[in-house]
Amino acid sequence: MAQAEAVGPLDESVGYGLKRAAAALRTTMDAALRSLDLTVPQYACLELIARHPGLSNADLARGAFVTRQSMNLVLRGLQDRDLVARPATAPRGRALPSRLTPAGEELLAAASAAVRAVELRMLAPFSAAEQERLLHDLATCVRALAPDA
Repeated sequence: MAQAEAVGPLDESVGYGLKRAAAALRTTMDAALRSLDLTVPQYACLELIARHPGLSNADLARGAFVTRQSMNLVLRGLQDRDLVARPATAPRGRALPSRLTPAGEELLAAASAAVRAVELRMLAPFSAAEQERLLHDLATCVRALAPDA
């Protein structure tokens, strides 16, 4: 049986480079959202609810890259701050569809602008064509690693 090839030098590893970029993005987004008293998962949750009203907790968790248990805590915290409203009982099934309150919509507008500024800073060294290529290449990576690939 052949031995698997090792990763090699980390500075030549695409996976390690992606992880470093993701960590740098997360750190910078955390800093940008701190003044709004939001975390990245909270921001992601607000953005997802605004774009896809009625998503289940499980869908919100997947979209924000957190566990369902963590999403329950995120939603509870956003509800306590009157940024998100959920019905006391499910209209059907067990899902409690969330919606943004006016305060949530207002905070999301500021948070979205802060996150966009971070993204623009990150992409500033790239031409428009390079940005399009990067997005395409990242999508290709995701598809290659999809469970059904």
